[in-house]
Amino acid sequence: MTVTIGIMRDAGGDDALPLPTYATAQAAGADIHADIGDDAIILAPGARALIPTGLRMAIPAGYEVQLRPRSGLALRHGVTLLNAPGTIDADYRGPVGVLLVNHGQAPFEVTHGMRIAQAVVAPVTAARFELRVSLDQTERGSGGFGSTGTGPTSKAQPR
Repeated sequence: MTVTIGIMRDAGGDDALPLPTYATAQAAGADIHADIGDDAIILAPGARALIPTGLRMAIPAGYEVQLRPRSGLALRHGVTLLNAPGTIDADYRGPVGVLLVNHGQAPFEVTHGMRIAQAVVAPVTAARFELRVSLDQTERGSGGFGSTGTGPTSKAQPR
């Protein structure tokens, strides 16, 4: 299935940068590039920055674009998206930025044109939220963090 996402460059955006592009025919995410001009952005360990892409999007109703980390940046440098996945809503028409964070131990340099994230187009299902006085019972019940794992306090049985 193919969905058309309208793209517009910000004023002053670099027309030479590619639009979001799939690296392979079956890739789920399209690469998004940094549009920051000549001045690199240095992310110190623990630092975060909103990196401009120079793009705006017109996403059809019923869809969202999720911005996700690039696995190579995460593996090699500890750089990821702080709010992964970041959602771009169908009714947003402002500049698209990528919120990078450096969880690595060395400073990381973001340069113009660098692939910094991937965009995944996903359908959105709207929900109707209803207030109730009780909820149906399940095997898990109210077990929270770690309650389905295998450990001494877990209710789950090893397979």
